[in-house]
Amino acid sequence: MKSAIYPGSFDPVTYGHLDVIRRSANIFDELTVSVLNNVGKSALFSVEERVKMLEEATKDLSNVKVDSFSGLLINYAKQKNVHVVIRGLRAITDFEYELQIAQTNHKLSGGELDTMFLTTSLEYAYLSSSSVKEIAYFEGDVTPCVPDFVAKELYRKYHGT
Repeated sequence: MKSAIYPGSFDPVTYGHLDVIRRSANIFDELTVSVLNNVGKSALFSVEERVKMLEEATKDLSNVKVDSFSGLLINYAKQKNVHVVIRGLRAITDFEYELQIAQTNHKLSGGELDTMFLTTSLEYAYLSSSSVKEIAYFEGDVTPCVPDFVAKELYRKYHGT
């Protein structure tokens, strides 16, 4: 069985993330979308909230499961017996950053962990979780960027509505 992990903060999940998830689910028999509990970042949503949103967003994809982890990705992948990591790329600047991480993971895993890059579909290339949060904070319309239930959670977090 071909398996992969798509790790990220997903704070919040966007249509760009969902594009990469759907396309990866078509390539692999099993895809685990893993929310990173990054203690170095202050997230808007808790790990549990992000997992719940991802589960709702991917409920129609039978070969996708949602999980969370903390610590090194190489250790998590080894624990799951997965040897492929999926990463989405929006622009060349993403590539430079992601390439360094991919090479580090490959080296630290003893060559056991490879990274597969998928370019985000052009219609979502502008999206980032940071920009979505900023739009929501200033009461802009985030519905072109995230599913409706995620938009509602964003507005609730920022404005109590």
